[in-house]
Amino acid sequence: MNLQVGVKVLLQNNTKRFLFMRRAIAFTNEEAPHWDIPGGRINPKEPLLEALAREIHEETGLEVDSPPHLLAAQDIFVSHADLHVVRLTYFAQGEGEPELSDEHQEIAWMTLEEALSSSIDPYIREVLEKQKSTLS
Repeated sequence: MNLQVGVKVLLQNNTKRFLFMRRAIAFTNEEAPHWDIPGGRINPKEPLLEALAREIHEETGLEVDSPPHLLAAQDIFVSHADLHVVRLTYFAQGEGEPELSDEHQEIAWMTLEEALSSSIDPYIREVLEKQKSTLS
């Protein structure tokens, strides 16, 4: 089984909205592309927070305004790809007008309630539901 480490960020602006991006292509187990948050896999010998900053910039053109802090660690097993992903999800503050990358078809700043009522990535949903009281 192949092991990978991914980093994601729940980026919140000063109006208490979170940045979500609808994927350009649906994953194998999705009927339609879900909303997701910025992030991706780390490269070998790349520190976690450097990977997070790189992924945020690549996917949105934004920089974070506060030091990220860890919200959750999740195991994601993708049996059809013989893959185990350890996903670390961070929280940070950020501002600006995000740029749309070719990995996504749409960007939106959403409230927690709007995100939870949308078709969001199930692993992000799990984090939001567990952290709901601290994020509101």
